Amino acid sequence: MERRIELRIPDGRMAFGEVPEHVDTLLQEAVAARHDRARCEALLWDAHRAGPRVLPVFFALYKFYFNGARYADAGRVARIGLDAAAALGGWPADWRLLRPGDADWPAAGAPRFTLFTLKALTFISLKQGSFADVPALLAKLAEIDPADHVGWGVVAGLARDAMGE
Repeated sequence: MERRIELRIPDGRMAFGEVPEHVDTLLQEAVAARHDRARCEALLWDAHRAGPRVLPVFFALYKFYFNGARYADAGRVARIGLDAAAALGGWPADWRLLRPGDADWPAAGAPRFTLFTLKALTFISLKQGSFADVPALLAKLAEIDPADHVGWGVVAGLARDAMGE
């Protein structure tokens, strides 16, 4: 039996895909252990090993690292998650090669995960003070999500402020 994990964002619901019950159990254990960061991290990686292509696990991992100000780790996991989403969706693994017609980008599952993770990578880069990829990430989001379904426009505003534009 599988349970759908839905993650809330300010503008509504976002589903990244189905989560097998045994993986969901580990995710729920990680949530319960969130005050013990070492145990929480270990459980998140156990969930990844149990479901190496389960996209909500990547989200949980990069969010965990981001919330702990471990931005390099957050970025690394986000990039691995993008590779997994590309394999599931059948589009190029290099986000720079993504095109509007490659997927129904706002759709639940791998497409929406990709949009949200590109937005997250932009924010992670800003938090690291590493602005090199920020303009290209924002341009890619504007190209494949012109209606801003995942709220990347907010990050674009932060980027303008941070980069002095």
